[in-house]
Amino acid sequence: MSNLSNKVQLIGNLGQDPETVNLNDGKTLVKFSLATTDRYTNKLGEQVTDTQWHRIVAFNGTANIISQYVKKGNKIGVEGKLVTRQWEDKSGEKRYTTEVVCDQVLMLGGKA
Repeated sequence: MSNLSNKVQLIGNLGQDPETVNLNDGKTLVKFSLATTDRYTNKLGEQVTDTQWHRIVAFNGTANIISQYVKKGNKIGVEGKLVTRQWEDKSGEKRYTTEVVCDQVLMLGGKA
């Protein structure tokens, strides 16, 4: 069985065009937000829409594909792992962010 200890699969729509960053070590980084939406009927019979926003980052080959072919509003599937980063802000406060490090992307919904 493949390693399933930290695997994330999401299908959603991009909230903005991907931002491409060329890193000092020659690597390419792409970051963007992905919206996933769950629709259901609550106990009162009302239709509820719950949208969650996910921070996605990708490197190198995957980043190049995303930056070239994916735009705001596109429906895509991503697969990767969850990673939490820590840093200090300007005032010295510790900050944390959790994001999906994407290693595979699938374009859905036909041509843009």
